This record gives sequence, structure tokens and C-alpha cells, in this order.
Amino acid sequence: MKILFYGTASYDKDSFTKELKDYPDVKIDFTETNLTPMTAPLARGYDAVCAFVNADCGAMTLEILSGFGVKLVLMRCAGFDAVNVEVAKDLGMKVTRVPAYSPEAIAEHAMGLALCANRRIHKGYIRVRENNFDLTGLVGVTLHGKTAGIIGTGRIGAALCRICKGFGMYVIGADLYPNQKLIDEEHVVDEYVEIKDGKVDYDSLYSRADLISLHAFLNEESYHMINDDSISKMKDGVIFVNTARGALVDSNALIRGIRAGKIGAAGLDVYEEENANVYQDREDEILGSSITARFCSFPNVVMTSHQAFFTKEALGEIARVTLDNAQAFAHGTDFVPRSVVC
Repeated sequence: MKILFYGTASYDKDSFTKELKDYPDVKIDFTETNLTPMTAPLARGYDAVCAFVNADCGAMTLEILSGFGVKLVLMRCAGFDAVNVEVAKDLGMKVTRVPAYSPEAIAEHAMGLALCANRRIHKGYIRVRENNFDLTGLVGVTLHGKTAGIIGTGRIGAALCRICKGFGMYVIGADLYPNQKLIDEEHVVDEYVEIKDGKVDYDSLYSRADLISLHAFLNEESYHMINDDSISKMKDGVIFVNTARGALVDSNALIRGIRAGKIGAAGLDVYEEENANVYQDREDEILGSSITARFCSFPNVVMTSHQAFFTKEALGEIARVTLDNAQAFAHGTDFVPRSVVC
């Protein structure tokens, strides 16, 4: 089994090479080049390709890969919205993902963004570095006793529920497809937590929550679920966090909400216009009036670049699940549960 890994950084090489000793039938070559229709021909002679969330696995890319005999696309991430699944099915290609590599890592990062944006920790750090010890403009709110609204109650949402409970918050969870069994098994539901059907109760969450964190899947129903209308229903000064998918949020509507004071603080690990920036070093470029520059101009906004998953534990799990799936494909055995996209 020969696999070409696209878009790899040093930490990808380190984590996969560390695990590769347990997979003697798998051979990996790494390239820093990302997967696009232009770079797909590099996979000539390989059985499979491995890509990350910022790859272009659209129809043209898949058709080129299939033409070169590639039968397996390994996504080393949980989301697969970068893949044209219907085309992959038509071409007879197998697509897998890593369904849950570290829910706690993402939930912890979400709370970190909320705390940093709310208490202006990033601004305070910069001031102290410049010998400015003034506190003007750095006031936040105490989270204890407040209400957290978790949109998306899967494993990541459940992990954040537990964190918010530890802060002494009351938690409302809403999901288009509530996974009550999972929540019960995780011992999250008690007198401090409500789990609601998002089809009817998003409005209730918007109006009650002091902190709103997104952990929903991106699909036609959830696209731009955070927009001018939903923001208008939120509390004034709400803390807003997105570590899920950028297109869940209309960026311009969020900017209007920040300017109007409806959004009191925002922590963003993802945003809709991020693709050109994800994992790229653009320090020498002037971003001008880009969405990124506009968000960064606000003192109450904290941004990271698709970093929420990024822990040693998560990288190890990503490597193991991806290689397990590659080996399963080669041997005709069962794939990792919940990892098969098509």
C-alpha cells in the first residue's frame, strides 16, 4: 500500500512516522504541496492519497486521481466537506475520515478562546510587554452563574458541557439531531443541563445564552445558521465562539454584530474565508481589507488558524486511525467504526 500525503508539515511527518513501525505493509511519501486538481497528478503510481481539511477534493481532483488508479482517499480530519462525496461514489473510490481524534482538545481550545476574548487576555499581554499596565478597556464578565449555549451536542459539545459545568455555568445544548444517548452515557445531563431539539429551540438558546459555542456539522441546513437574524435574537454582549466550521457563520453579519455591540467578545478558530490562510505563513503580505484583517482590528476578537485540534494526543490518534484504515483497505478487513464516508 503506497500513500502520498499531501499538505504535510513537520508535525504530520513526526506523528505518522512514529506510528508507521506498526504498519509494515504501508509505505508513505510526504509532500508539502496541498491536494488540488493541479497537484493530483503527483499521485501517479500510488494506491491512496491522504489529505487534510484545507485540501481541494472536488470533482476534478477526484477524477484525475481515479484516472491514475488511486482508489482510496484518507482524510486525516473529522470533517469531509472538502470532498465531493457523490463523485467519489460514482468513481468507485473509498473515502475515510478520522471521526473523533480528541474531542477534549477542541472543547478546551473553545473555552480558551472564550476566556481570552472575554477577559481581553491577548490585549493585556501585549500591554505588559510594552510596559503599559493600564486596565482600561480590559473588563470582562464572570462566567460563573452564567448560561452557556452549546450548538452541536456530539462528543465535542459534550466535552464542552463538562467544562462549562466545572465553571459553575448552566448549560443549554441544542442540535438538529440530538444524540441523547451519547449525552446520557457521558453523564452530562443533570439538573444543570438542558438538551434541546435545535429544529425548534435554537431561538431559546440564542435569547438565554451568555456564551454561545458552535460544534455543529456543516450541511445545507446549518450553512450560515449564524446570520443577522440569529444574532439579533442573542443577548447584548454575548460571548461567541466558533471552532467547528467557518461557513456556519455569515462573517459580515458577525462583523455587524460586533460593531453594534451585540457580540461582546468573539473567539474564532475557523471562519468562512480562511482557506487561503490555513497553515500558510503570510507574514510578509499585506492583507488589506480582508475579512481576516477586519476581524483582527477588533480588540474583543481572538483568532487562531484551525488550531483547536492541535495536541500531541490528537496527532497520535489521527495517525493511528488513518493508518488503520489504510491497512484495512489493503487487507480487505473492517475499517475503523464511523470512519467510512463512502
